[in-house]
Amino acid sequence: MSSNLPVPRILIAGTHSGCGKTTIARGLMEAFTSEGLIVQPFKVGPDFIDPTYHTAICGRDSRNLDPFMMGENGVRETFVRASRGADIAVIEGVMGMFDGLDGTLEASTAHVADLLSTPVILVVDVKGMSRSAHAIVNGFTGFPGGERITGVIFNRLGSDRHRSLIERSAETNIVGWMKRRTGLEVMSRHLGLVMASELDLDGAAGDAVREDCDIEAILDIARKTRPLPVVGPLPEVTGDRPVIGVARDEAFCFYYKDNLDLLVASGAELVFFSPIHDPLPETNALYLGGGYPELHAGALEASAVTKEVRVASDRGMPIYAECGGLLYLTRGISSDREYRMAGVLPACAEMTRSVQALGYSDGSACGNNSFIRTGLSIKGHEFHYSHIDCTSDARFIVDLSRGKGIFNGKDGLSEHETTGSYTHSYFTRKFSDSFVHAARMFKNL
Repeated sequence: MSSNLPVPRILIAGTHSGCGKTTIARGLMEAFTSEGLIVQPFKVGPDFIDPTYHTAICGRDSRNLDPFMMGENGVRETFVRASRGADIAVIEGVMGMFDGLDGTLEASTAHVADLLSTPVILVVDVKGMSRSAHAIVNGFTGFPGGERITGVIFNRLGSDRHRSLIERSAETNIVGWMKRRTGLEVMSRHLGLVMASELDLDGAAGDAVREDCDIEAILDIARKTRPLPVVGPLPEVTGDRPVIGVARDEAFCFYYKDNLDLLVASGAELVFFSPIHDPLPETNALYLGGGYPELHAGALEASAVTKEVRVASDRGMPIYAECGGLLYLTRGISSDREYRMAGVLPACAEMTRSVQALGYSDGSACGNNSFIRTGLSIKGHEFHYSHIDCTSDARFIVDLSRGKGIFNGKDGLSEHETTGSYTHSYFTRKFSDSFVHAARMFKNL
């Protein structure tokens, strides 16, 4: 690190989940973009869905910032690398500002704000209150870490009189008075919001923010940030580049952009394909991410790719699958009926009405295949409405010290050179190097 990068930046935090920070963060991205600014978006935490909206709005890949999965240095490096060429970075927080791992500050919005020396705009839902809103603001600004709050947006105002009642006792820098509106919220389903690709983003959130917020004041706050140390590009492996097929469509859509970048840096060529719509490409390994295979189980059952994945696995091709990808590799998914899947892994999946796991996971490899070696660290998170019934001879190669996994704290169900996990993992360089090396070895067989 030899120089500094001036990155104007702002972080949108909330008092709690559901206070409106997602809509306001989206609206600010839309407003800044419409002004001709190049906006680099980020999301605190492990969420996959909010970043799809950010990416669609800004035209730049949104990145996750998660100290638990990435480490503190990883957060700084991802932020600086991704922000090159941007006029402003907008970071959407997670949950309440101080809500972190196991009731601590770790991996919270406040933690990320501190790591990146970033000013915070606090979103406060004032529905059903007036002067009490200031007690909430004073509590947040007076809490350790709250000194980074430099502006407040009061959300869901009911009327002009409602605003006047709050304004009468104002003691803080108010940069927005968002009126209560209908139609700005995004529909949800069992894994969170509906994906951005399924909706027509009409810019209504940006219009609302431009109308109700002081955009220039927010920009001024963002520009009063100190430069951050520059980091170099990811070191790249040169030479023979094996091809890794990445499943990406409406059924498989949960990927961290950093993971894909690491695979490329480790020497892979990535080819994206749809297991529903495309033939299986010529590849040397497969990466099957999470998503919604249960919503497209009929189409996956009918796809020729589903059978071809079984053949590829039997040949010893390295295959890594996460959550939805794991379900796809089982013998079948049971929801409204039983759907046949790839049949690679000795297990069956069943959808459930209630969440079966939600939270961070942390484990290490306790067995081997061509790309997962004993002792390899695997960190990520779990979020699923399904469970897996395995045969008695099922082999697991990951022991979790945190998280539920597939069975009794074990994850990484393996067969041949195929491994499927409930963990959505954030790759380390060691993992990506190993996976790409296994693809290269398979290519050269």
